[in-house]
Amino acid sequence: MNIKVDEHLGNLRVVTWLRAAGHNVATVREQSLTSAPDEELIAVCSSEGRCLITCNRGFSNRLKYNPSNYAGIVVIRLPSRHDFNDLQEAIDTLIAALETTEVTGKLWIIRNGSTQEYEPIDSDT
Repeated sequence: MNIKVDEHLGNLRVVTWLRAAGHNVATVREQSLTSAPDEELIAVCSSEGRCLITCNRGFSNRLKYNPSNYAGIVVIRLPSRHDFNDLQEAIDTLIAALETTEVTGKLWIIRNGSTQEYEPIDSDT
């Protein structure tokens, strides 16, 4: 899977875990997209065919970012006072989900060791 890791998750451990699991990972920092507007970031992900992995809850708005337009959007919801173990659990949950399920065209929200999957908004309704 081609993945783009947002700046708040782009630490070396997260990138290393994802790469060790066989994913092609690019980070916002590596591509000088730190503090880029959300619209610019998701457009880059779309043009590169990369699934966005982020903590930014704004990307969970399916009306604004309809998952069918992207290679996948994953929003990781960490506790407000999270620690290393919370982050590791979230990334382990993500890696396990990517091994069994296709994220392309979907929104996933990862929280408390589980993955909630949301389908795209039907534009005909």
